[in-house]
Amino acid sequence: MGLRNYLDKQVAPHFHEGGKFQKYYVFYEMFDTMLYSPSSTTGAAAHVRDGIDLKRVMMTVWFAALPALLFGLYNVGYQANLQITEFGFSPLPGWRTDLVAALGGFDYTSLWANVLHGAVYYIPIMIVVYLGGLLWEGLFAWKRGHEVNEGFFVTGILFTLILPPSIPLWQVFLGISFGVVIGKEVFGGTGKNFMNPALIGRAFLFFAYPAQISGDEVWVAVDNFSGATPLSLAASGNIDFDAGLTALATAGQQVDISWMHTFVGGIQGSIGETSTLAILIGAGILLLTRIASWRIMAAVALGVVGTSWMFNAVGSDTNPMFAMPWYWHMTLGGLAFGLVFMATDPVSAAMTDAGKWVFGILIGFMVVVIRVINPAFPEGMMLAILFGNLCAPLIDYFVVQANIRRRQRRTVGGAV
Repeated sequence: MGLRNYLDKQVAPHFHEGGKFQKYYVFYEMFDTMLYSPSSTTGAAAHVRDGIDLKRVMMTVWFAALPALLFGLYNVGYQANLQITEFGFSPLPGWRTDLVAALGGFDYTSLWANVLHGAVYYIPIMIVVYLGGLLWEGLFAWKRGHEVNEGFFVTGILFTLILPPSIPLWQVFLGISFGVVIGKEVFGGTGKNFMNPALIGRAFLFFAYPAQISGDEVWVAVDNFSGATPLSLAASGNIDFDAGLTALATAGQQVDISWMHTFVGGIQGSIGETSTLAILIGAGILLLTRIASWRIMAAVALGVVGTSWMFNAVGSDTNPMFAMPWYWHMTLGGLAFGLVFMATDPVSAAMTDAGKWVFGILIGFMVVVIRVINPAFPEGMMLAILFGNLCAPLIDYFVVQANIRRRQRRTVGGAV
């Protein structure tokens, strides 16, 4: 109450109409609503009575992403500490290493040491994302004369979780800037973007700086370390999908990667994408609160299963990805994370019930096709969702037109 009273009595009057900082009200409102619910209410009819508003939706999605975030902190530190302790690699030089050494050391068997090591890489990424994104959001809101929308609260957290831990911070700023400005604000802001802003930012980094967003040297925060992700190992034929054994893995060592290992998430990858188990916990939260569409989730899964079975049946002597079962696709790369948090974005996804099924199946089909047939893109989920975003308005259009024709036929038949 003390902070609330101070803001209302001492700070807010300077930013309201007639105050000396009136033209900067949007920035004060942005900060104030990050801490408290807005006090303003709708002043005219009609009203929609509901127990949830946009801010509550965003908070729910953020809470649903928390399991993936927490496991990501642990796994980033675990992967780094494992290479340092077991294989003698040196940590990346800088203040992060000094902090970890002083507070927890590099023992990969220590929960605290792993979480701390992960946090010193994740937290700077999160700070840059939110400061950079809110800067652009605030500038556009200021120029357009409206309040800052809460949409970036979710965009920011999702963007941090689809990045590798060792990405340079200046690239993080460029990526979120591109996603917010080009992916959303130029189309009018939250609710008017036709593609997912977080994925637009990652796609920009993927094509502009491929060495820092993909490859074998970006997934573990260790100096001079090179190690492929399990998905890349699968694409190169180094995973036996029945036994789960890799012929080559990190630091030139042979390791065992079972399907359960990939499901739990103790593997290399983007910060929040490695644990399918943690992602499914978030999916349960989104489905129970009816924030995300179960139709889209189910449709993406159906598309993955059906397309995988098709490639399994065809087979190939030269391409090992033809043999990857659907359940391995689900736990490798960013497929699970994209299915739960990206494909279900209500702004850029299909709106009609029938369209959601077509939209989801299209994404599931595309991600497997890209993974299996195109060796230049072993991941595929990002491109599949962006392609689905482009097709979503067209899908909804045909669904609506089909409904109109069906009603017209029914009306004419009834009149006759």
